Amino acid sequence: MNQHQADSSSGYVPQNIQAPNQFQQYQPGNRAVPGTPYGRTPPQNRQLFQPGPYGGQGRGRQSGATPEEIANQSSYLVKLLQDHVSAVGMDAEEEAEKETFRAVVENACRDAIIRYEREELGNSNFDASSVELKCFGSMSSGFATKASDMDLALLTPLSKPAADSPESPIPRLLERTLLDLGYGARLLTRTRVPIIKLCQKPTEKLLSDLLEARAKWENGFNAEPEDEDEEAADDEPKTSDDHEGLQKEKVKVMESPAPSPAETTCCKPGSREDEISKLKQKDNQSLGDYFNAAKRLLRRLGGRDVSVGSPNFTEEESSLLNDVCRAFISGLLYEPLIARLRTYQTISPLFDPSLPPIQRSLNGVWTQIEGERFAMAFENRSLTEANERHEDVCLKLVEAWRSIQDNAGVITEPVLYNRQLYVAAEKLKAMSSLQLMFLEQIQYEDPVFYHRRAQRILDDLKGEDLQKSETVTAIVISHYISGINNPQIRETMQNAMQTSSYNTRTLKDVAFRHRILQLAIDYEHALKKEVYQHTDRSTVEQYIDFLRNKVHEDKIEPNLLAKIRALPDPTVMSPNKPRDRYRDQLEFPKTDVGIQCDINFSAHLALHNTLLLRCYSNTDPRVKPMILFIKHWAKVRGINTPYRGTLSSYGYVLMVLHYLVNVAQPFVCPNLQLLHRDPPSYLPPAEIEARTTCNGRDVRFWRNESEIRNLSSRGMLNHNHDSIGVLLRGFFEYFAQGGQMTTVRGRGFDWGREVLSLRTEGGIVSKQEKGWVGAKTVVETTTIAAPSVPPTPGRSKDQNDAQYNPDPDEEGVAKPTKHQVKTIEETKEVRHRYLFAIEDPFELDHNVARTVTHNGIVAIRDEFRRAWRLIKSIGRPGQTEGLLDPVNSGKENQGGLQELLDLIHGKQGTDDTAFR
Repeated sequence: MNQHQADSSSGYVPQNIQAPNQFQQYQPGNRAVPGTPYGRTPPQNRQLFQPGPYGGQGRGRQSGATPEEIANQSSYLVKLLQDHVSAVGMDAEEEAEKETFRAVVENACRDAIIRYEREELGNSNFDASSVELKCFGSMSSGFATKASDMDLALLTPLSKPAADSPESPIPRLLERTLLDLGYGARLLTRTRVPIIKLCQKPTEKLLSDLLEARAKWENGFNAEPEDEDEEAADDEPKTSDDHEGLQKEKVKVMESPAPSPAETTCCKPGSREDEISKLKQKDNQSLGDYFNAAKRLLRRLGGRDVSVGSPNFTEEESSLLNDVCRAFISGLLYEPLIARLRTYQTISPLFDPSLPPIQRSLNGVWTQIEGERFAMAFENRSLTEANERHEDVCLKLVEAWRSIQDNAGVITEPVLYNRQLYVAAEKLKAMSSLQLMFLEQIQYEDPVFYHRRAQRILDDLKGEDLQKSETVTAIVISHYISGINNPQIRETMQNAMQTSSYNTRTLKDVAFRHRILQLAIDYEHALKKEVYQHTDRSTVEQYIDFLRNKVHEDKIEPNLLAKIRALPDPTVMSPNKPRDRYRDQLEFPKTDVGIQCDINFSAHLALHNTLLLRCYSNTDPRVKPMILFIKHWAKVRGINTPYRGTLSSYGYVLMVLHYLVNVAQPFVCPNLQLLHRDPPSYLPPAEIEARTTCNGRDVRFWRNESEIRNLSSRGMLNHNHDSIGVLLRGFFEYFAQGGQMTTVRGRGFDWGREVLSLRTEGGIVSKQEKGWVGAKTVVETTTIAAPSVPPTPGRSKDQNDAQYNPDPDEEGVAKPTKHQVKTIEETKEVRHRYLFAIEDPFELDHNVARTVTHNGIVAIRDEFRRAWRLIKSIGRPGQTEGLLDPVNSGKENQGGLQELLDLIHGKQGTDDTAFR
């Protein structure tokens, strides 16, 4: 009998459960009347709830939609959900298949641990039944989608040291065991706790690579990538979030001691001054990349930049920040720019050692550098603005910039000053004549988009003066060609400019030639990568020659063009496309490798977490389909990949539950961490302890599943009768209309200031309250099991063990210790971000959304706004986008190969080429 069966069979019923007709009625203006079993009044700092846009009684005033519009929008969402959720959720057949695989892996792990305990450690009475491989995460909570990974918790409570201990050899032992069985197994140690990535049917190459990586580790090489945020997969809850364990590790914030007077006069190798002195802009390094290098240096030295709401700086922190800002300026490649910057009163104090540290920020200095580049270029422009009025406005903008740069007063509010700099710099960068001066093809920028930027500049500068237009066009074309990123293409087109044929060409013609030459390079690159079969090489080589030399002269032979159209697209792996820095040789494919699992060695809290989510799914039949729909939406829109800077699926689950518990009115789900949270007193003390704390965390919540299901089925847990369409509509509006994005106070989530906190009454705490106001980097140093050492010839095993890890006796002679675990120290950097903040229900110092980067939060918020825009436009004419359109569907694929081939040669069946 499990713990939940024990509760229900004992006849225990929580106090204060009342039938629906005994509930006090909800009143307008209140979330619920205090005193009802699940009634909660809103926090004092929030506006009272009025009948509003979220169904029932909602936050804020009406959104302006008519009842008919709301009904249409809700019906649309219900239809979408019905069409997709049945195909998204994991079916019983897949669950059974995965359960069978789990049982096989459990037996393999149990056998390996038993052999280790009994044969290696001599624990002959080791209890085999104590080793379990439990399923947790989405499969256990009920929110699993088709083909999602299975999360498994390895439990072996009798093993010493514990399997989740850094000194335990069990994770590496199981990796070896699973590899020997022919599975794809890879131990990740740079996650918060070790996990084993496992796949059922690895390809021959993948298995070979995994075995090679294991062999390298055994010989002392660490083949694991060192990305600071190795957040994998996309299922929940893993260990609070993807692959981040729940144990409290020893963490120290990187600090740099204050330099002594002697150290300020010279740079000792490895000292802070030595590190700072190495900050130099490299040849061909963009200013953006150089700025990123400066930010990394500041973090590495234990410093931080000024940001909104950041705590006051100590004298040491201010000194370090000033040092990095000064080095950042001094390391610029362009000497005149350095000289000009040092004349300004906002920067010159940085270079005066007699002055105390000033209130500056690295981000502000970067803005000053970038803006000053444009201001200096104003004096040497190739073209002026289109007319005198525009020219006069631009002159005033440059003067205003110089005035802000040369601010004579003491900067006491660096964040405010940064804002002033940013606004002024953006106005400079909006000047077309200055944009022309810095016109360059950005790394990995498609020629199509480079041409669009140049065309906008040309249109702005030529104005209505037809006589001037021809001169302006020639100058813009010259800048366009000089800014082409690829040197081979740039040189080819510069040489062609010397011929008379280019004198009358338009920018569109030049940009099209750019695309053709880029296509030739893409085909060459594909040949080097052996994309094409040997029999097709000559076809591709002929076509490359045609693109480079004959495209203006001859028509292509029809059979050659037909073959080219049938070959694989070379632009997919173009050298002009960025390399995916997140991929590595050992990454498992998404498909065709059988069942995939993650074996976690510290999932004790995650098991409680899974049960909490499962209990929430039982509170109301609308919870599960709504969560599956949102998970599917996040996946097709490309915003559910934490190791690429967005949010885990677990994060979206918490967002939905926050809405259903705290925002929808009346609430859909009661707050399970506030109700009946204490275990029944009749339970054994050990059981009460197990339901109360885990790893030092409070894990109390209403966990009686059968009781929750029973009350839910009888309609006794809420008074909310909205359709799931109304709830989805409110969910999207709540997160799309956040904080400063709306004039209606209290309507939406304030992404910049608020933390979602499921355990908290009202569901919100402030970032300031939690101290989650600025990103920080920490260094984590752990002791882990070491690889075995290659034996020295002529020595016994004990002698080799003693040589590696000696335990000297009183006379200093190494005594071999049988079964002593060899260990090494491993250090890793972890970046904690709080751009988006979701508090874990149990591990309160853990931000589930810590993986969300700046680009990630922009993408997430843009998708919520897009969704809300589409929902509001339901029923209006001209709507072609769909809420669940895949993000890469590309209805207007400007850079597609077939589209480009059609432009060069005419559409198939026609003779309409771009050069006729």
